[in-house]
Amino acid sequence: MINYQKKIKSSLGFSLVELLVVVAIIGIISAVGIVTYNGYIAGTKEKSAKNIMQQISLAQTEEYSNTGNYFTQETDSCTPSETSTDEIETILFGGGDQIGKDIGYLMCIASKGTSNYDIVAEENTNNSNPCILTLSRNGNFTRDSNC
Repeated sequence: MINYQKKIKSSLGFSLVELLVVVAIIGIISAVGIVTYNGYIAGTKEKSAKNIMQQISLAQTEEYSNTGNYFTQETDSCTPSETSTDEIETILFGGGDQIGKDIGYLMCIASKGTSNYDIVAEENTNNSNPCILTLSRNGNFTRDSNC
């Protein structure tokens, strides 16, 4: 009778190759997750800016009812800034933090003729090409190619 000895391989841990494969997979999943998350955040900020622009438009309707004029800051076009955003909060919303600068957009209102206006929101970033959103008085949204 032949006596076969069973070889028992002991496994006390993982090999270096196995660990490298797992680390690579985790890295790939993390990279995809970060890109997706950043896109989600940017989309959410843009949606919040659009909602605030609609609130400003409603406040403009009330301003027109009270004074007979729309509130505007510049003629034809404007450049959003902290000052213009604060001015909109103070005049149209009575102060406070109604239009929420923490969403990452600054706002201004440009006069377009005697009874028309555009609300402009610009992404507040260090990027040289920020996202710019525009809401006309008749409710049309436009966004530039940087969004």
